[in-house]
Amino acid sequence: MILNQKGLIALIIGMALVVVISNIAVSFPINDWLTWGALTYPIAFLVTDMTNRLFGVSRARTVVYAGFLIGVILSLWAADMRIALASGSAFLIAQLLDITIFDKLRQKTWWKAPLISTIISSAVDTLLFFSIAFMATGLPWVTWAIGDYGAKLAMAAILLMPFRFFVSLVPTSSNKSFDQV
Repeated sequence: MILNQKGLIALIIGMALVVVISNIAVSFPINDWLTWGALTYPIAFLVTDMTNRLFGVSRARTVVYAGFLIGVILSLWAADMRIALASGSAFLIAQLLDITIFDKLRQKTWWKAPLISTIISSAVDTLLFFSIAFMATGLPWVTWAIGDYGAKLAMAAILLMPFRFFVSLVPTSSNKSFDQV
């Protein structure tokens, strides 16, 4: 139980850090199609999916709610208020959607739950975040949203290997079907 609590706390801290770093990074465009936040935020889906696989739906929601609360509070201090509020709204809806989809697919082949849940919830997150944060600002938010979603799709595929690695380190009853290919 202690290992689980320490692991859960580490995941909450990780989630909050991803939110804050991404909320700062999104303010720095790479070009008209991409911001630095597109490269950091997908790690939030990795954290949510690992928590869901290792600890279950209830604990995944705990990580999302706690990470959301800490991340938004720190983002209000470290990032633009509109970005912090857009991020909080999009984050909460998308991460809870991710948890639900992941849970419905958890018994499938090991990669389906994290990949499919991330693809769908990332689309929702991207649409909500960029429209709330940047609509009517004169910034190229539509192209940033398209680029961001493309980056999230690429990161979803890349992060499958760290997901498999980290989850395989912790044997749990929810991992019984994990090794099925």
